[in-house]
Amino acid sequence: MVVRKRSLVFVVLLVVFGVGRCLAQGGGLSRSSFPEGFVFGTASSSYQYEGAVEEDGKGRTVWDVFAHTFGKVIDFSNADVAVDQYHRFDEDILLMKDMGMDAYRFSIAWSRIFPNGTGEVNQAGIDHYNKLINALLANGIEPYVTLYHWDLPQALEDRYDGWIDPRIIQDYADYAETCFKAFGDRVKHWMTFNEPHTFAIQGYDVGLQAPGRCSAFLRLLCRAGNSATEPYIVAHNVLLSHATVSDIYRRKYKQKQQGSLGIAFDVMWYEPMTNSSEDIDATQRAQDFQFGWFMDPLFFGDYPSSMRKRVGNRLPRFTTAEAALVKGSLDFVGVNHYTTYYAKHNSTNIIGILLNDTLADSGAMTLPFKNGKAIGDRASSIWLYIVPQGLRSLMNHIKQKYGNPVVIITENGMDDFNNPFISIKHALNDDKRIRYHNDYLLNLLASIREDGCNVQGYFAWSLLDNWEWAAGYTSRFGLYFVDYKDKLKRYPKKSVTWFKNLLKSA
Repeated sequence: MVVRKRSLVFVVLLVVFGVGRCLAQGGGLSRSSFPEGFVFGTASSSYQYEGAVEEDGKGRTVWDVFAHTFGKVIDFSNADVAVDQYHRFDEDILLMKDMGMDAYRFSIAWSRIFPNGTGEVNQAGIDHYNKLINALLANGIEPYVTLYHWDLPQALEDRYDGWIDPRIIQDYADYAETCFKAFGDRVKHWMTFNEPHTFAIQGYDVGLQAPGRCSAFLRLLCRAGNSATEPYIVAHNVLLSHATVSDIYRRKYKQKQQGSLGIAFDVMWYEPMTNSSEDIDATQRAQDFQFGWFMDPLFFGDYPSSMRKRVGNRLPRFTTAEAALVKGSLDFVGVNHYTTYYAKHNSTNIIGILLNDTLADSGAMTLPFKNGKAIGDRASSIWLYIVPQGLRSLMNHIKQKYGNPVVIITENGMDDFNNPFISIKHALNDDKRIRYHNDYLLNLLASIREDGCNVQGYFAWSLLDNWEWAAGYTSRFGLYFVDYKDKLKRYPKKSVTWFKNLLKSA
C-alpha cells in the first residue's frame, strides 16, 4: 500500500522550514470499455491487513518493532490486529466476489514463512497462504502475490541491518524460491517488491518508516543511519535481489508454472512549475530520482545519467554481470499511482545543505501548489491531491521511454479522514471516492484506447479500510468501511455499488 509516505516528509519539511454528484454505471464507463482480458481487482498488504502477529509461529518484523515505538505512529496504534484478515479471509473473498472483482493483490509475510528470516520453514505459514490462495481460486478470483511489502523479518535487521547488507540478496532469494515451490502451481502473477523507492527513502533517508534510519539533522528522529548513502545501497540490493529471484524463476519455474513476475513501483507524476528550461529539466530529474532510479537499470542496465552525475561515488555501480542480470528482469511494470505534483529547480538547496540526503540530490523541489493554488482537490492525506490526467501522462511516459511494456496499475485510490464524530451511515456516502476512481479510470482508458499504452489491469487501494502505516487508523482508503469499535464489521460504501455496476455492465 499506500505510503503515506510523502505526507509525513511534506509535513516535516513544512514544520522545519516554516514552510456530491452521484455517478451511475461508472459515468459512462463499463467493463466492456476496456480491452478483453483487462483485470480489475483490489489490493492489500500482509502487515496492514492480517493481524495475528504472534500466531502460528510468525516471527517479528521491523514494523512490529517500529509501530510499538513511541511517537512513530500518529494515533499511537499498531497493526497487531489490523483488520484481522488472517482469520476473516473467507468473508472478505465473498465481498470481492460480490463486487465482480477478477483478482486480489495481497502480500505474503516473509516472517510467516521463515520466522527468523532464514532456516527452517514454518509449515503453518505455508498452510495459511495455501488456504487463502485456494479460497480465492474457488471463488473465481485470481491471486496476484507480492513477496515483499515492507515487513522485513526483524531477525535479519538484528543480524546484519537488513537491506543495507548484500547478504540479504541470498536470504531473500531463498524465501522467494520457497514461495515459488509452495504456491507457484496456482499463483501466476508475482511482484517481488512493493514500492522500493518508498521504503528506501522513508526507512533509510528520513527515518519516518521502519526500520527508522537517518542521519544529519534528522538524527533527532533516529538512532543510526546515513541518509546520504544508505538509500542508494538499499535500492541497489533490492534491484540485485529482484534480478536474482527473476533469474531463478525463469530458469527453474516459469516454463512449468507459466507465470509472470514484476515489481510494484510508487510513481507520482510531475508537471513543470513553469515553462522555463530549468524547471523542465528539474521535472525530468525528479522523475529520474523516483521512477528512473529503478526502471532505468531494469530496462537499460544502469541508473539514470542525472543520478550518476549528481550522486557521484555514493551511487553504487553494477558489475558487467550484474547489469546483464538486472536488465530485462521483469515481465510487467506495476504502478502504484495516486497523485501529481509540480516540480521546479531548487536554486537554493537549503534543504540539501541542512539534511545532506537523497531527497535533495535531485536538485528539484516538488510541491502540490503553484502561485498559492493547489494542483487539484485534496483527499484526506496531506500528500494526496486528485489530478486524474496525471495517470494518462504517466502511462504515456512509460510507453515512450521504456518501449511500451506491459503495465498493471497495482494501486490507485484516495482516503477519507477517520472522523469519530460522524455516523457510519454518513461515512458510507463516499461520492468523492467514486469521482476519483471514475476520473482516473477514464484517463487510464484514454491512454489505452487513444494512445496505445499497454495497460492490462487496475487494482483499487483498497478493499477495506485498514492500518495505514505511520498514519495508523486515521486514514480510510477502503471501498468497505471497517468499524474499529464493533468487532471490525465490514460495511459497503457507496463506491462498492459503483464498482459492482461498472463490473457487471456491458
